[in-house]
Amino acid sequence: MHLLKRTFKLSELDDVAHAIIKIIPPSRVICFEGELGAGKTTLIKAICKQLGVIDHVSSPTFSLLNCYHTTPGSDFDQVVHIDLYRISTEEEAYRAGIEEYFYSNALCLVEWPQKAFGLLPDNYMTVRLSSVHYDERFIEIISSEK
Repeated sequence: MHLLKRTFKLSELDDVAHAIIKIIPPSRVICFEGELGAGKTTLIKAICKQLGVIDHVSSPTFSLLNCYHTTPGSDFDQVVHIDLYRISTEEEAYRAGIEEYFYSNALCLVEWPQKAFGLLPDNYMTVRLSSVHYDERFIEIISSEK
């Protein structure tokens, strides 16, 4: 089910992050899809900022995941940023323990989720980003709920 489809300017990134936060699924798993340079990590940084993450937010491409803490009183005690770009197989993601985070109480923000679709919970949300122009992106948000 489509939850949102629109083009936005990079200056509207905080508004887009806010819209995503308002519709976080019960599983607390949000998958981010898009080509390299589409803005997945930049959007995740904006989401983390609005959630009150107190740690430095950076791409976990080499570490596979970064765990961030939020300010007291936030809706999420922990935000986990997962980047599966370097994973070759779903089995490799499983052996790395990625699946455990999907079923924890943490908010999981997952880049390159197609590398481990079989490990995802049933009701995750997908955010697809594509570059329209150097300062414009197209976003499509889809719920996996049937």
